[in-house]
Order: sequence, then structure tokens, then C-alpha cells
Amino acid sequence: MQWETVIGLEIHAQLSTAAKIFSGSSTAFGAEPNTQANAVDMALPGTLPVLNRGAVERAIRCGLAVGATVAPLSIFDRKNYFYPDLPKNYQVSQNDLPVVKGGSVTFWAGDTPKTVNLTRAHLEEDAGKSLHEDFTGPNGEPATGIDLNRAGTPLLEIVSEPEMRSAEDAVGYARAVHTLVTWLGICDGNMQEGSFRIDANVSVRPKGQEAFGTRTEIKNLNSFRFLERAIQYEVRRQIEVIEDGGQVIQETRLYDPDRDETRSMRTKEDAHDYRYFPDPDLPPLIIDPAWIDRVQADMPELPEAQRARFETQYGVTAYDASQLIGSRALAAYFEAVASALPDGQGKLAANWVMSEVSAGLNRHELDITECPVSAESLAQLIRRIHDGTLSNKMAREVFAAMWEGEHGGNADAIIEARGLKQISDTGAIEAMVDEVLAAHPGIVEEYRAGKQKAFNSLVGQVMKAARGKANPQQVNEMLKQKLQD
Repeated sequence: MQWETVIGLEIHAQLSTAAKIFSGSSTAFGAEPNTQANAVDMALPGTLPVLNRGAVERAIRCGLAVGATVAPLSIFDRKNYFYPDLPKNYQVSQNDLPVVKGGSVTFWAGDTPKTVNLTRAHLEEDAGKSLHEDFTGPNGEPATGIDLNRAGTPLLEIVSEPEMRSAEDAVGYARAVHTLVTWLGICDGNMQEGSFRIDANVSVRPKGQEAFGTRTEIKNLNSFRFLERAIQYEVRRQIEVIEDGGQVIQETRLYDPDRDETRSMRTKEDAHDYRYFPDPDLPPLIIDPAWIDRVQADMPELPEAQRARFETQYGVTAYDASQLIGSRALAAYFEAVASALPDGQGKLAANWVMSEVSAGLNRHELDITECPVSAESLAQLIRRIHDGTLSNKMAREVFAAMWEGEHGGNADAIIEARGLKQISDTGAIEAMVDEVLAAHPGIVEEYRAGKQKAFNSLVGQVMKAARGKANPQQVNEMLKQKLQD
């Protein structure tokens, strides 16, 4: 039997506010445990929550960016459940009336655009964190520590429709959402610190069947690689269960990256299990059109709009453009390079940003904002390729020197100091070609006898004579002309 995978994602983006969603406690990461949780975060008697306006504005920005409806009225609910890291035994969230409804996100698979529709995006507070390592009880038995610093941190939960059909598509969509929320400045996207976490709802069904299979939820995936591997494992597991005559149980599972498997955490709850009811301490959230207009006026150019503009304005391919908008800072770096070059050089700029620049950043584990070669310096180097001063090989040598800060990263100064200027003088190249042909009559005869590799050998001899400085295109053209005479 052939099977079809069905995937929906719930993405929890920690909003970039300095204070929590209902209190003035700090959201800064890395503080000593339990030093950033106040009485409001724990709902102690006599306390009242006050909604953080900045969290709402960030939700509005997200809603506008995905083409969703920003609800003029939304309600906060209490979602009741007990966990050690949720001291008040309920989480303030939104159920029936979320702040954002609908919308869609487009991502690219190669040159192919794919769109995933969104169900909703709602505001909620985070729980604390259970720490299972480095804790022991009075008799040395394993124990758990509780850090409540994260309790009350503002989250925007972005819920997709179950429209993805492969782990690869799920990763592509999740990356696009990550790019969007960081682009908008509403989330720092730091997955290691838990600022961007993914829950994957996964099921399988026979191909052609309309009804969904029983789904499982894989919780708290904090890397795209883990997301892909967890889904792939879970799909295999579910198919094996069904083909062995069993039934998939609706449950919540965790992914163990060391063993590359998912394991059961608890039976999956449904909405009625949480006993939602409107939070009596929080009035309805009213968002008037003027507020939405103010947020709209402050929105940056969105990734998809910039991708399309890069194609038309700078002549890059759809794939290149989709890679260049991987982050707002990367897009800005590329545009600074391309806009400083003559018309028609956008593709060359894209090639250098995505190859040499990206390779250097990866090698040294740097962000594009930390790149030691400025956009202006890279543009200067590309101009020297365009005007024939440098071959691509020599340009890579100059780039490496620029990366190390030689001569202040000035391409022209490095070219001059290293004597790397390319020989493009027709007379000089012709003289070297004539010398090589005269010195290697055997290779010339091999070429004329039909051995194409002999031509490459002659090119190599000319470049050797020129110490690698001759213009390769002119060398090839001159050799072909001479050999045809």
C-alpha cells in the first residue's frame, strides 16, 4: 500500500518584548533561575495581569505580513492543566477568538514556490522550564529542578493548516516562518535559547483517502534538522504500526536526537480536556483600524516582495533570490553590493555573496553582520573582475586577503601589492601563444589529430608562461584562432 504523509506545524515564536506579556518581569535570557518570576507570573492572590501593548503590536505585524485578518476583538482564555513548571495550574492563551485568523506563507523548493495556509496565530504566555540534569534528591536519586524565569514570556503561536506532505516541505515552511518573524523584528529566532520552537502534528493515510489518519504531536523541536528527522522517523513508525495490524494512538511524543527516534510523552489532550473559559481578569482585546494603520505604516518591505524585486531589478534567478532573502541582513548586504555595480552585474554579485562570502561566514561561524569584507569592498572586487583586471581565480586570492584585512581590505591595493593585475593586452597574449605553439609541436599535432585534451594542455602552458595572469578567455580565443590557421 502507498501512504501519504499529512503534516501541520504549530510554531511558538517568543516575542521580542523586554517585559513579559502580563507583568513587568524581564524576558532577558540567561538570568539565574527563578530571579525573573514575580507574583503576577505565578498568579498569587491579590495580583492582576496587565496586557503588554508591545506583544499585541508584534502580533499585528505578523498578521499583516501573512495577509491575515487582524481581529477587531479577541479574548484571552484560561487553559487549565497541571505541570510542575506551571505554578498557577493554567496558561493564559486564546482559544475561540484569536488575535490573527487566516493568512498564508510561501516558501521555495528550488525554483518552485509552495504556499501553506494558516489557521490562526494567537497570543499566549510561556510556562517555566523543568531541569532534569545535575539534580539529585536527598538520597542521591534523580530529581528535577524548576526554573520559572520563562513563565509569562510572551509567545505568538502560529498554527498552519495540515497541508504539508513531506518532512522537506515542513522544514521549508518552518524556515520561511523563521525568516519572516526575524525579518519583522518580532522574534530573535534563537532556537538554541528556545525563542523559536516547533510542534509537528503528523499522520499518515492511504493514498487517495480523503479522511485524515490519527495524528501524533511531536513537541518542542528546536532545530530544523531535528524537525526533519523527527517527522521522517514518526512517518516510518506509524506506517509500521498500521501495517503490523495495530492502531496509531493520538498522543504527544518527544524526539530523542541521540537515538533518532520519538517516544511517548503523554496521551494527547483535546480542547475539552483543557476546560477553556474566558480569563475573568483580562478584558477583551480591542484593536481599532487606526492602530492597524499605524503598524502597517511602519512595516518593512516583506521577504516575498523583495525576492520578486531582486529578480526584476538585479536579474538574479528565482532560486538565487529565495536564498538571498534568507535574512533581512543578508538581503541588505547583497543589495548594497549589487546597487554599487554597473547594470547587469547582479548575477555576479549574487554568486559571490552565496559562494565566497557564505563559505567564509560558515567556516568562521559568523553572521553576515560580522562579515569582515564590507559590501562596498566586495563591489570593488567584482568591478575588477568585470573590467578584466582580475580572473576569477585571482579574484578569489584577493578576496581571501581582504577577509584577513590585508591593506585594510582594499581590493585595488592588494592587487597592486601582489602584482595580480590580469594581462589583457592582445599583443602580449599573442606573443605567449606563439611561443607555446612553437615549443610544443607534438601537442599541436595531437590536437589537430582530434585529441581535445591537447587543447587544454596548450591553455595550461600559456597560463604557466603568463604566471596565471593572462585573461583566460582571450587565451582560449587566440589559441583557437592560431590552431585553425
